[in-house]
Formats: sequence, C-alpha cells, structure tokens
Amino acid sequence: MAVLCALRTARIFSTQPAQVLLSTQPAQFLHSSGARLIAADKELLVKLRKKTGYSFTNCKKALEKFNSDLQQAEAWLHEQAHKEGWSKASKLQDRKTKEGLIGLLQDGNSAVLVEVNCETDFVARNVKFQQLVQQAAVATMEHCRSKQANTIDYAKSSLMAEEIKQLKTSLDSHALADQLALAIGNLGENMAIRRAAWVAVPSDWHIGTYVHRELSADNTSLAKMMFGKYGALVIYRALEQNPKVNLSELGRRLGQHIVGMMPQSVGSMDDPPGDDSETKMLAQPFLLDPGTTVGQFLQRSGVSVLDFVRYECGEVAKVAESI
Repeated sequence: MAVLCALRTARIFSTQPAQVLLSTQPAQFLHSSGARLIAADKELLVKLRKKTGYSFTNCKKALEKFNSDLQQAEAWLHEQAHKEGWSKASKLQDRKTKEGLIGLLQDGNSAVLVEVNCETDFVARNVKFQQLVQQAAVATMEHCRSKQANTIDYAKSSLMAEEIKQLKTSLDSHALADQLALAIGNLGENMAIRRAAWVAVPSDWHIGTYVHRELSADNTSLAKMMFGKYGALVIYRALEQNPKVNLSELGRRLGQHIVGMMPQSVGSMDDPPGDDSETKMLAQPFLLDPGTTVGQFLQRSGVSVLDFVRYECGEVAKVAESI
C-alpha cells in the first residue's frame, strides 16, 4: 500500500512541470502577435469603410475574400454595388419620380441647370442624392465645354436623359447611368436624370442665377452647388456704365422674376405692356415692382436680356403624364 501511494505521488510531481512549461512564454507571444494582426485588420477595415462608404459588414467580407488586399477589396465592393444597384433599379423602374432637385452650378462664364428626380422629398435631402445631382451637373459642364471650346459668342446646349446618362463622371470614369443605378441601390428609391441645360457667355456678358426653395448643402464637397425646386439662368449685358447698378444683384432679381412669372420667351422692347397672363418677359409686370414692366426696368438700368432658362422640378413629368 505504501508503495502504491509513493507511485501516485511521484506521478503527480512528474507531470506538473510540463504543464507549467507549456503555459509560459510561447502563449504570451501568440497572444501579442494575434493582437497586432487584429489591430492591423481593424485599421484596414476602417480605411476601406471611410474610402468607399459601404457598410462595415460588406467591407469586412471584401477584406476576408481578398486576404486584406485593400485595392482588390475596393474594386470588388464597387463591382458588387453596381450589380446590386442595376438589379434594384430594374425592380423600381415603374415607380413614379415626382420629387427631386434642380441643381445649379456656375463656373466663371458658364453655368449649368440640371434636374434629377426621385420618389420622395426625404431622399432629395439626402447627401448621396445631392452628390448624384452634382455629378450630373459637372459631367454636363465638362461635356459642353469640350464641344464648344473655341466659341467666343454666346453658346447654349440642352441635353435630355439618355444623352446625359452616357456622360462619364470625373469621379471614377463611370457613366452617369452607373452612378444613377448605384444611388438607387444605396437609397432604395427609383430615380431619373431628367434634363440639363448649359450656357456660356463672352467676357462682356453676364449670367444671372437664381434657385427658389433652396436647400442648404451640409457637405463641403457640395459647396459650389445650389439646390432647390426651381432654378433660372438669365443671360444679359450692360449697355452702358452705371455705377448705381449692381449687375450681380440685378441678375438675381431677373432670375426671381423668371421663376415666379414663368415667361415663355424674351419678347421685344416694342411689345405693349401686358398683365399677369403675359408670356413675353419684357412685357410682363416686373415681379419686384408690378407698376413697371421688365422692359422698362431694364431700360432704366441700361441692361439688355438675350436669353433665359427656367426649370421647375417635376414639370417634364407632369407634361408627360398629361399626354
């Protein structure tokens, strides 16, 4: 019996050091190495999320798929997003798009008006939708400038939906149609790029701009854009030097009049004064001074109007639905 107890005691003491040896330095090394790997993966995940804007779940999936290769993961995310966007766009294409925004972009002696529609005003206020409007405006500006590069006179171009959607964006060289599908996939509403107008003037002419029911752009990347439900561009020039006339403010007031009074044409200074139903701009009562016509206001200011563009969000859709 004493021999058996001694054997048991010896076995206990002979196994104990092996357990102690297995639980020392190597375990600490593996733990610290794993922590560094986790930290590196987390840093990549945050970087990919910030760069692409996609969810953490999708970014994590992409990094796992390509063994933490950031470039391949990003390319795959964009590819999947476009596929999902096109799929969702196809499902939602029959939904009516009566809301949206008019976007206005002015750069030097040229300006663009663009209309992009969506289903609800809630989505119209989303920064991703506003970025889509900006992409359409910038692509239109670059396209029209390239076509009219050598023009020294007044130039004007109008683009409709299919032509605009084929334009490339400076963001990633994708067609606007791809960006449209991507926005539909992200925001879950049907959308439509409706139309765009571009104007450019020589140095001695001016472009007046005005947007009504303007939305403030909270994102700094949208600082050059103006958004609203109505927009106007008016082309004019000073016939004489008049230090009392603020030409920039005059252009804004003319834009207000065009939005409010909805003229169909400029008309002539010889047109007789009309009432509120008048459609020729120069013969209309001036919105900000109904006692005088627009023509009389311009004559007094020493200014001549050549042309204008007026957009109202949804008006094209309304016309199409009434046919």
